[in-house]
Amino acid sequence: MDELELLKKKWQSGEHELPKLTYDDIYKMLLKKSSSIVKWIFFISIAEIIFWTVLALFVPESSRKFTDDIGLHNVLIGVNIVNYAVFAIFIVLFYRNYRRISITDTVRELMHNIIVTRKTVKYFVIYNIVASALLIIGINVYYYLNQDIVFQYMIADFGVTNISQEKFMNMFFFIQIAFGVGMILLIMLFYRVVYGILLKRLSNNYKELEKIEM
Repeated sequence: MDELELLKKKWQSGEHELPKLTYDDIYKMLLKKSSSIVKWIFFISIAEIIFWTVLALFVPESSRKFTDDIGLHNVLIGVNIVNYAVFAIFIVLFYRNYRRISITDTVRELMHNIIVTRKTVKYFVIYNIVASALLIIGINVYYYLNQDIVFQYMIADFGVTNISQEKFMNMFFFIQIAFGVGMILLIMLFYRVVYGILLKRLSNNYKELEKIEM
């Protein structure tokens, strides 16, 4: 429990001997809380890009070969470059938000910086979910338009045998759709839990600031 909430609890329990909080005391507590939250957003965004980078290192060689064989190698490299560039931009924005909040001098300025931070996180989440969905859809459209090639290299790279192309492709797309939907749901759940909790705390701080600004 943070310092401000602890003082509130004690006050409500009847411990009136507590010193009265001044305007500056409350502001400093909310400033400290907000700065800490935005710092965590910054750290988590860095951890996220490190996680995806490390995960990519464990992709099986057979999957890499299949991607190269069907002609998606350069496309995926281009997509990764764009994603890393966008991630880098958002990380810089999160750091700037953290620095701005850390040195904020007034309640109104802090409220403004909280709004900016919440918008930045919102756009970050929307970008990642939409980009992931479009990538999954785009790859599967490519697979659908090139079923002969996909089946050919599946046989060559993974040793698929004793199954017709039609039956195999039906199974293939069923697995692809299930995997894609599962991935998007997991990403949404992650953002909902992690960033959702942090944004809710920022929202609570904003409401507290509104009270002392009145």
